Amino acid sequence: MFKHGAQRHNLRKMSSFSVPRVFRRSRYLKPSLSLLLSGNNNPSNPVLNPKLSPHVAKLTNHYRWMPNSEQNFRYAWVASICTTPSQSSVEKETSSSNEKSSWIDLYLPRQARAYAKLARLDKPIGTWLLAWPCMWSITMAAPPGHFPDFKMMALFGCGALLLRGAGCTVNDLLDRDIDNMVERTRLRPIASGLLTPFQGLSFLGFQLLLGLGILLQLNNFSRILGASSLLLVFSYPLMKRFTFWPQAYLGLTFNWGALLGWAAVKGSLDLAVVFPMYISGVFWTLVYDTIYAHQDKEDDLKVGVKSTALRFGDSSKEWTTGFGIACISSLALSGYNADIGWPYYAFLAAASGHLGWQIWTVDLSSRADCNRKFVSNKWFGAIVFSGILFGRLMQ
Repeated sequence: MFKHGAQRHNLRKMSSFSVPRVFRRSRYLKPSLSLLLSGNNNPSNPVLNPKLSPHVAKLTNHYRWMPNSEQNFRYAWVASICTTPSQSSVEKETSSSNEKSSWIDLYLPRQARAYAKLARLDKPIGTWLLAWPCMWSITMAAPPGHFPDFKMMALFGCGALLLRGAGCTVNDLLDRDIDNMVERTRLRPIASGLLTPFQGLSFLGFQLLLGLGILLQLNNFSRILGASSLLLVFSYPLMKRFTFWPQAYLGLTFNWGALLGWAAVKGSLDLAVVFPMYISGVFWTLVYDTIYAHQDKEDDLKVGVKSTALRFGDSSKEWTTGFGIACISSLALSGYNADIGWPYYAFLAAASGHLGWQIWTVDLSSRADCNRKFVSNKWFGAIVFSGILFGRLMQ
């Protein structure tokens, strides 16, 4: 039992000013006393874990555990207040969970860091995977013997950055409850409480507004075609709840630039060229995102969401091999219909070797290796792009 009224008053004062009200009253926080104790197992004098809150150590210097139910209740009440997270504590946990600080933590103002992480600016692989089909298509649409339109490539590069960020924002808004239950995603800005859903929604509107500015610089046909992709962007995060094939739906979304890039240059679509390219991108996505999904397969089973990694299981390598063959075959058909030069096929052989290396060397039981193979797909995209570029210049 607390012996002095002054101590009780100081405790109330400290708890009122050290923890934001929104966290003290949150209905989502259900602290467990067993999680609040450190490694000291002495029942007569347990010690709260000081890592849970900077205020715990200070409080435990003044109050000791007493063997009666009232004190136990008060001690647990103190712990539940002191261990509720503040924004700064979540930021510290997020940064400490990484092996090294990203450039966001080092160079951006504190107020902008959560938004940059929401857009995954510190993880550019998604932007590369979204941009490469655009660059393939723009370069394929260039006149024989000429370089592609660099202004158009710059516009699509900026558009890929914005659209990828918008897609991540939509994903985190819709999946915030699921992200809390997955080890890899629990510290994302909205799931961890760094940003509120309203702040995320406002940031989404800002990104889409900037994307609209880029889209308005294209021809009318491209504007309509580009705007139609938003349906895919907004609906993709829901697919994992209904089908084991969300990776295929992601492929339809991420490779829309294969259609849009050609349309932006030509003002129309040559389906004999761009449709095989688009389909090749879908099969490519099925390869790399199935590998990526193997990182979360244990958590996905617990949460109840679906993926091709769960659908294929031990047969994942056989399935991804088939997708890889379909990807390379579709790219070859696209180049043939575009009457592209021979260097394209030489680079395509190198790209097929890279894809085969990914599939047959990946350790699907290792999260780190799955992530490495996933990230390496930026080089697959670069090899295909180089083949299209030199094939056009040598044509």
